[in-house]
Amino acid sequence: PPNCSMQKNPVILDTDIGSDIDDTWALAQLLRCPELDPKLILTASGDIMFRTALTAKFLSVAGRTDIPIGRGVDAGSLPLEAHNQGPWLKGYDISSYEGGIAEDGIARMIRIIEESPVPVTIIAIAPSMNLAAALARCPGIAPRCRLVGMFGSFDVGYSGGLPASAETNVRLDPDAFRSVMSAPWLDVLLTPLDTCNFAVLSGNHYHRIWSATSDPILRALIENYCIFAPRVGWMHCADFAVRSTVLFDCVAVYLAYAEDFVATEQVRFQITDDGFTVRDENGPFVARVALSWKNLPAFHDHLTTRLLGLNVP
Repeated sequence: PPNCSMQKNPVILDTDIGSDIDDTWALAQLLRCPELDPKLILTASGDIMFRTALTAKFLSVAGRTDIPIGRGVDAGSLPLEAHNQGPWLKGYDISSYEGGIAEDGIARMIRIIEESPVPVTIIAIAPSMNLAAALARCPGIAPRCRLVGMFGSFDVGYSGGLPASAETNVRLDPDAFRSVMSAPWLDVLLTPLDTCNFAVLSGNHYHRIWSATSDPILRALIENYCIFAPRVGWMHCADFAVRSTVLFDCVAVYLAYAEDFVATEQVRFQITDDGFTVRDENGPFVARVALSWKNLPAFHDHLTTRLLGLNVP
């Protein structure tokens, strides 16, 4: 069981939930981490209303309406066919959400950071427009925060090997990511494709989650995955009954409280206009980067245990 005396770290999750299913997995994971105290779920990217409703219903099903939601920068609307988890929201009334929804999620994020007696960890698993907007309004928040993000690709691309890729969270708004990486955060830790591209649950790990039908969080997660999989043509998920998609964002949630299973290295780099993160000893940006796995099977074990709510290290 979780240690009730454990000091929880306040966190803000910046997410574009509703595009790739991995954000939904990451939200489920976050709710199962006794080390983390979510103070705000901030929705990002296009069609904020859809993403906010998806977050609200998931938190309601999970029994976590104590967590407020903030609407972030809206980068425009998405076509209905891009609402890959939309059918799960049928009949849901967002006005019923009891946790509070901040229309100006950027202002709410700034206030939480400024009022926190301890540093806040921002878990960034979306393009950077929300963080860039917050820094433009209040640059002073950066020294009060640790940033853990799913960004970039240095040696490993979406193919699982060379060459590197223009990773989506960077590619969709390189200027915003430059602004974020220029800020004086307490610490910056990134999981690029080099590590997070290998976060896939299969075999007994996945079967245990698929079979946990009495668990409301995991039942909601699998319901969303079953809706998502047949509707998406841009990634492989035809075998959704036996394996997850790549759970990129779950690695960022893990790194918010532990680093045991990864090897990190300080990297200086540049961000190109087409969304590549390129090593450059004279580059303007520097971060700690999880470039490789020390023990990937142990991470798979740990993630499964966490999702199941067992909270065993």
